[in-house]
Amino acid sequence: MMTERIEMRCILVIGGSDSSAGAGIQGDIKTGTAMGVDVCTAITAVTAQNSLGVQAVEPVSIAMLQAQIASVCSDTPPHAVKLGMLYDAAHVRVVDMAMRKYALQNTVCDPVLVSTSGSMLLDRQGGEALLSLLPAFALLTPNAAEVAALTGMPVRNRAELLSAGRALLDHGANALLLKGGHLGGDDSTDLLLQKHMAEPLLFPAPRIDTRNDHGTGCALATAIAAGLALGMALPEAVAAGCKFVHSALERSVHLWSGSGRGSMDLTGITCR
Repeated sequence: MMTERIEMRCILVIGGSDSSAGAGIQGDIKTGTAMGVDVCTAITAVTAQNSLGVQAVEPVSIAMLQAQIASVCSDTPPHAVKLGMLYDAAHVRVVDMAMRKYALQNTVCDPVLVSTSGSMLLDRQGGEALLSLLPAFALLTPNAAEVAALTGMPVRNRAELLSAGRALLDHGANALLLKGGHLGGDDSTDLLLQKHMAEPLLFPAPRIDTRNDHGTGCALATAIAAGLALGMALPEAVAAGCKFVHSALERSVHLWSGSGRGSMDLTGITCR
């Protein structure tokens, strides 16, 4: 007697690799596994990086990126998509075509523009191309610096963060999780702005004093995508993602993980 087969919930992560495994594709696989989903990948660029910064970046060819996405989507269509480092406008256009060709849903975009150490990870034309895709994303997850770069508006406090976020809604975004960690203060409050909601939903958390915060943005966006793949509504998925990252930061306070901005401990978190 055959037992009924259950489809695995799967996310597709499109982004760059991280040789330190704290962020990028490697960090996304750890996060997705902890959240209880399968993780398929399409690599846009290979980076040589560690806790001290990014030493080298080499893009994957356009043909190879197309082939990776086609290979995944033709066999295991993802229940959600997470976009990370897209490198340049040409790679963004590949993602645009793939989203339309394969009718990809539940896309969470972490607009990776500049690394923590200051290395450019998406050029100006790539940023402009990314803005044109805003209506196709279920959620954009920029930090304060990324919101400022995408809008050209000053973002020095929560009021300016909200104003710039609303400008992105006017530009076509469906929802944004505005990350408040870079604004300073005793807490780190993320704000969920949705097109159909007049006021933002707040996700406050006490600030954790740790040097091991490499990969927080990657982990948050991937955890949210995993929540969407598991059938959560967007606010529920955001809450789960924020809780996941907060737990990872708490676990990392007393760890040694390189000589600079170390990686979070994602290995001991189980969210299944």
